[in-house]
Amino acid sequence: MEYRHLGRSGLRVSAVSLGSWLTFGSTVDTAATKDVVRAALDHGINFFDTADVYADGAAEEALCEALRGVPRNRVVIATKAFFPRSDDPNDRGLSRKHLFESVEASLRRLGTEYVDLHQCHRPDPTVPIEETVRAYEDLIRQGKVLYWGTSEWRAAQILDAVRAAEHWRAYRPISNQPQYSLLRRGIEREVLPICEREGIGQIAWSPLAQGVLTGKYAAGATPAGSRAAHPTASRFMGDFLAPDVLARVDKLRGIAEQLGATPAQLALAWCLRRTSVSSVIVGATRPAQVVENAKASDVKLTSEALDQIERLFPVA
Repeated sequence: MEYRHLGRSGLRVSAVSLGSWLTFGSTVDTAATKDVVRAALDHGINFFDTADVYADGAAEEALCEALRGVPRNRVVIATKAFFPRSDDPNDRGLSRKHLFESVEASLRRLGTEYVDLHQCHRPDPTVPIEETVRAYEDLIRQGKVLYWGTSEWRAAQILDAVRAAEHWRAYRPISNQPQYSLLRRGIEREVLPICEREGIGQIAWSPLAQGVLTGKYAAGATPAGSRAAHPTASRFMGDFLAPDVLARVDKLRGIAEQLGATPAQLALAWCLRRTSVSSVIVGATRPAQVVENAKASDVKLTSEALDQIERLFPVA
């Protein structure tokens, strides 16, 4: 496993990380969660991503149980806050009140005294950026959060947070978590250039486009037990399952074979070709998926392969 610095910080994370959206606490039971997490640890994954809203908090609890007995210093735990957690008008967003209360609740569910990385799950235009930045400054000084980052923020919003932190001499965000894959390349226009300049690392979510880039849905197939076959998890797949998309994805198999890799490993390695991408988050329901994906950091892309991929999946 390759380990990369998360942005311009001293924190080193595995190039492949394990996420819990739509899996832990919901579609994956406790025993399977433990097996998946153990496989991740056995193959060098030290970075685990979750959020307070995933499975209504059950994902954090499941991760806590799966990591029980693992030395805390051996893992990097990331969680997030923003989305409503109740009908209370203050139980949402990026206000000082909600961030403090959300962090406390996440710490209880995760069974830890601190989280390595806490992220703003979405931007909150109703709260002054200074309030959010200074809240994180205090959480970090209290030792409850070690670093903070953003998720799905636009370039201008990220830059506002950086400038506010500089003005108040506060801790800057070290990461951003965008959707990034061969089928979602929008961050390459503005977000990546700004983040590269400011030393903010990317933690790519859905780098396999909800599993479509594994090639499992070739010719419109819907394998039993797959995300597309699940009545609720499939609702996020959208146009990833369009016939023209699947036809292009099917052509990845030949490129991957030339490199001695699987289509999934190729798709992850493509994201990791950029050093500014610190880690790619994969989801898993079985240990075998983790084992396969963990090997992506060893795949070396040739210039010929990159050219072929670019022709198949140009920036939209």
